[in-house]
Amino acid sequence: MTDSTSPIVTRFAPSPTGYLHIGGARTALFNWLYARGRGGKMLLRIEDTDRARSTPEAIDAIFDGLKWLGLEWDGEPIFQFQRAVRHREIAEALLAVGRAYRCYASQEELQEMRELARKEGRPPRYDGRWRDRDPSEAPEGVQPVIRLKAPNEGETVIEDLVQGRVTWQNKDLDDLVLLRSDGTPTYMLGVVVDDHDMGVTHIIRGDDHLTNGARQAQIYDALAWPIPKMAHIPLIHGPDGAKLSKRHGALGVEAYRAMGYLPEAMRNYLVRLGWSHGDQEVFTTEELISLFDLNRVGRSAARFDFAKLENLNGLYIRNSSDEFLVDALEKFLPELPDGAALAPRFKEVRERILTIMPGLKERAKTLIELFDGARFLFAERPLKLEDKAKTILSLEARAILGRAIPVLETIEWKSDSLDAAVRNLAERENVKLAAVAQPLRAALTGKSTSTGIFDVLTALGKDESLARLRDQAGKAAAA
Repeated sequence: MTDSTSPIVTRFAPSPTGYLHIGGARTALFNWLYARGRGGKMLLRIEDTDRARSTPEAIDAIFDGLKWLGLEWDGEPIFQFQRAVRHREIAEALLAVGRAYRCYASQEELQEMRELARKEGRPPRYDGRWRDRDPSEAPEGVQPVIRLKAPNEGETVIEDLVQGRVTWQNKDLDDLVLLRSDGTPTYMLGVVVDDHDMGVTHIIRGDDHLTNGARQAQIYDALAWPIPKMAHIPLIHGPDGAKLSKRHGALGVEAYRAMGYLPEAMRNYLVRLGWSHGDQEVFTTEELISLFDLNRVGRSAARFDFAKLENLNGLYIRNSSDEFLVDALEKFLPELPDGAALAPRFKEVRERILTIMPGLKERAKTLIELFDGARFLFAERPLKLEDKAKTILSLEARAILGRAIPVLETIEWKSDSLDAAVRNLAERENVKLAAVAQPLRAALTGKSTSTGIFDVLTALGKDESLARLRDQAGKAAAA
């Protein structure tokens, strides 16, 4: 095992064959928190050896997703494919000291081994037929693979920081391939060599890699290299307990950004999928860095719950400063279908959004809802009315607007003055306040719901508010 006094080095090592999914994001977060809380480093390695499926777009998505979550890695990313020469050197070194051997078994022979194992009800396993044969027996014209000469007696043990002591019988672990017949290294070899060369002290990854941990430990032993400490964290399941799928929320991180979640809320939600600190649910980033430890990670699968994520995001929105949320909305614009069209006007309406933000953030659970609440500020006259707003603006309601305009024209444009004027008008009309406030809301926002009507009037300002009211009241006069 690694020296306990060594600086902590973790790594996140995704394969760029698709988006940065939510399970990968949580793995990156656990690695980042563990390293940051101990003054260590988190490195990033792109495991791009699957050349057919690895794409530049996927690599960019990984980088962007990590940066959005605020999980900055240390140093430059390592690309595994570029290290193939080093991996081959290590395979050849193992061959030279008798810890690996050339295997000439054909595909047909390997298939026969699998079929025999299936008939006998045991896991498919290479039978070691070239393990001790003289190379002179090698068939002509066949390019061999290089296999690890793994121990076939005794046990391989991992003292896992999450799973505890895990033991495998060596007879159940066959001689894995290190180098393919075309000279390309396998995943198992590449991971071990890269983790060693990068100085990784702690491997934190999903528990679907647990058996890989045993196989990789055997490679470390063969090389007489110290084995990093391992922590295999449980996978994420859906609310129904089934393996997480797209219908549960197994989406790319970019999808959550587009849905209007704050990265701070996503970090908080992800860390609670498998880790706990008493009954505390909400954490600052500083608290997470200081409190996170692997001994508080459970062994059972965590359950993803969209409703909990949404509620937590709403809490973060309510607890954020108005200025922070206005900045967040400006960054969020590219995620909206009409964001490019709205962006040039954002600076123009920025102060107006700030004015109504206290009311907006009490109602919103996502940035989409927050922006929808402020969208009326961007609207150009005459407003397009939602169906419910059209229903509210009956001829009678438009007539009330017509009588409200001269009242509003003469008062000081402040929330308390507007409040008093509208209430007085309702009394004179002998109607409830809503009979005046609802038509005002519909005429000013084009919607049936909004933040407080006096906040709406204040944010729009006197000239724009009166112009919008005249647009709708004029329709009553024309009728």
